[in-house]
Amino acid sequence: MRLKLLAGGVCLLALFASLFMLLRPGRVAFAAPTVAPAYAANGDMLPIANYREWVYLSTGIDMNYNPKAMAMDHSMFDNVFVNPEAYRSFLATGTWPDKTVMVLEVREAREKGSINARGRFQGEGVMGTEVHVKDEARFPGKWAFFDFDSPTKNGQLIPEKAPCYSCHAQHGAVDTTFVQFYPTLLPLAREKHTLSAEFAKEDSGGK
Repeated sequence: MRLKLLAGGVCLLALFASLFMLLRPGRVAFAAPTVAPAYAANGDMLPIANYREWVYLSTGIDMNYNPKAMAMDHSMFDNVFVNPEAYRSFLATGTWPDKTVMVLEVREAREKGSINARGRFQGEGVMGTEVHVKDEARFPGKWAFFDFDSPTKNGQLIPEKAPCYSCHAQHGAVDTTFVQFYPTLLPLAREKHTLSAEFAKEDSGGK
């Protein structure tokens, strides 16, 4: 009889333990906060933390949109990242929403290192950073460029008369941005018919 009671007690304890595991509050997963551009009182853009955890779009090497630009004595990689919220919106609509933030990170290209026998790889240090931001309420043209000397310092607004503005406006495939150089997004923009009229003509071979 005592053995039966002990067995019954063990079963009840096991039952209570199971109920406790089922009813106790579990770990709650929180979505990452929305990334919005932030500015200092003088209009500079505040540093963007952890942008390398954003969505990676593409890398170019020694790209320059000015045919008369002088060649540098070294090669550079340009890595492009965009905030995840804007990326998800682009996947759904084929264009960029307000508060889109795109980061262009510049790194020196190196040839000698470890076992590398040919080709180039990216150096450790960031040589420069530029941000293209869409903030419709803040900028007359909706988009603006900021130049950062360092990822940890504030970025200075590039004047609207700078050639980068007119170049992007004239040649950007989607909403003044160079989606034509983002291989995962260009086909999507074609499907959703969001390419600029000028680039759509160029994309179709001038037809």
